[in-house]
Amino acid sequence: MPSRIRQTLNTESGLNDGIALPMVLFFVCMASAVHDPKTAEYWLKFGAMQLILGPLAGWFVASVSANALNRAMKTAVLHRSVQGIANLSTAFLAFAGAEQIGGNGFIAAFVAGLVFGNMFHGDKDFLFDFGETQGMLLTLVTFFFFGLTMVPMLFKSMEWSFVIYGVLSLTLVRLVPVAISLIGTGLPIRTVSFLGWFGPRGLASILFVLLILEDAEIANEELILVVTITTVVLSVFAHGLSAGPAARRWGIASNPTDTT
Repeated sequence: MPSRIRQTLNTESGLNDGIALPMVLFFVCMASAVHDPKTAEYWLKFGAMQLILGPLAGWFVASVSANALNRAMKTAVLHRSVQGIANLSTAFLAFAGAEQIGGNGFIAAFVAGLVFGNMFHGDKDFLFDFGETQGMLLTLVTFFFFGLTMVPMLFKSMEWSFVIYGVLSLTLVRLVPVAISLIGTGLPIRTVSFLGWFGPRGLASILFVLLILEDAEIANEELILVVTITTVVLSVFAHGLSAGPAARRWGIASNPTDTT
């Protein structure tokens, strides 16, 4: 796959969830307020605290952690594994700290990653590889429990309309915005289609629906859950089976001279 396309997908997958989460929280709070107008003031305050205190907690924890590691590296030789563990610990501390003060832990962890990456003076390439390895393990565990606990719900509540929506979500709902955003870039249709197709619904979708079920008070919660599960299952098979063939056929064909 051409390096530019691979980097584009990596950048989007790393940024879109953190950017989308505040919008999800905002609309969840609005929907909860509409569902029960008597609690509108509570949900507005809840949303404001989540969106303000979360980033502040992430910034504070990451700043302290990065500065502490930078000073430690000046006075002693720290093994790479120590740096990697400190990196992961920063994310967990940011999450826990934000939750304790009423902020959103996931936003805090996202902001902490941005701040830590800009302030840390060590080997960032190693930290990326270290975090990616640990993240893959957590992803596998998450999908295991997703299949174990959530997928069986489909057999009780499955409707063809859910499948139709899932297919649309993975195709038109994804492809059209991507195509519009890439107008003027000069990318060929093959590359635009490749970038548009590989927007799998996975951890972020699971996270968002669990967030809704845990914190929100809105109508049709079960419907939202089942539709999301359906879409994620379709994505797992569709993107999982097409990843290799599509990368070889679309990615390399878009720029045969760039296979790095």
